[in-house]
Amino acid sequence: MPIEKSNCTIPVKSKRLATSFRTIAVVVPKYGLIGGGEKFVLELTERIAACERYHVHVFANQWKKRSDKITFHKVPIITFPKFLTTVSFAWFVKKKMQKINFDLIHTHERIFDADICTLHSVPHFFWVSEIRKKRKSLFDYSTIWVERRFIERGTCKMFLPVSSITEKRFLQEFSISRNNIRTIHPGVDFDRFETLERSQCRCSVRQRYGLSGSDIVMLFVGMNFELKGLDTLIAAISSAKRDNAHKTLKLLVAGKGNEKKYRKISEKFGIAEDVIFAGLVEKNIEELYLASDMFSMLSRFDTFGMTALEAMAASLPVIISNNVGAKDLIKDNYNGFVVDLQEVDAIGKKIGILLNDNVRERMAEEAKKTARENTWDQMAGKVLAVYDQMLGLQSDDSEKENHLKR
Repeated sequence: MPIEKSNCTIPVKSKRLATSFRTIAVVVPKYGLIGGGEKFVLELTERIAACERYHVHVFANQWKKRSDKITFHKVPIITFPKFLTTVSFAWFVKKKMQKINFDLIHTHERIFDADICTLHSVPHFFWVSEIRKKRKSLFDYSTIWVERRFIERGTCKMFLPVSSITEKRFLQEFSISRNNIRTIHPGVDFDRFETLERSQCRCSVRQRYGLSGSDIVMLFVGMNFELKGLDTLIAAISSAKRDNAHKTLKLLVAGKGNEKKYRKISEKFGIAEDVIFAGLVEKNIEELYLASDMFSMLSRFDTFGMTALEAMAASLPVIISNNVGAKDLIKDNYNGFVVDLQEVDAIGKKIGILLNDNVRERMAEEAKKTARENTWDQMAGKVLAVYDQMLGLQSDDSEKENHLKR
């Protein structure tokens, strides 16, 4: 795949210094704070910084420092009036960048110029019009302007969407060459689940929420019940229970949302006693995964959906909607199912299939194998390969792997 070499150069102080490392600028408004995109950037950047041939500088407005190998630069943001938020961040990044010459600039946010851009979302125009279905505000117009200027007039040579959904939308909206776009999925920290004892988690969690050892538990994890499709899942659970009355199927809901509203929905479908609301679980969420039997994420839209990959790392077969980017990792009847949100009874039948112990155990093992192939180390290795290719460096996979594991 042809990639044009970056025209950015590092200041040369000596011949040895110029060839010993490359400097990378990483741009993101919030580094190391709560959020799926923030998690992605943290896990990637910490691993890049651990690689001796790269020196990493992070340009952010807020950050939570974890590595001493990263240099941080404060970028102001004007948040009032709101429409200046995106524009001001892009402008101040540009000003800050003028003080240092970088070999590569890797942005995770809409700015004016960069060499590489990880696309964590869909085009803002599509998000506002098709997903939120709201009238565009001044903030939306300014954000759309910055995004369009960056992609159509900027210097970006490689776009890294997090899923095929994101890739498809950007290719439809902008004239991006397929040679300059490469999908790289988020990863998962496998050790979070491997270091825990499943039987202990099942015992303690089920006792905590009044679940028996024989209950088959479907897990839902989400901070937005409406967007994540909890109402559809409740309806599908009800359908599955009608067809499998001899099975004790329960739904465990973890997250934050209008609990009262969804209790009423579960009452409407006659399964109020089978839906357990755990509330917001900020610590030891891994225990809930390990205490469950399967996982569902029926989002109306999600560029990836990292909880689906976390569930697979915990050996849970998953049922996700075709609007979730993690569908890239799902093979029907192999490690999970990809379903249409409009077909509630069909979703119920997929749940019914997973009520079979032998089928569920087989698919659970395959889900775990898929997660093993999508760790944060593997994701960072793919990005490092892009860096090396763009800089014309020799890529030693074994050396790269050793750096990432430190």
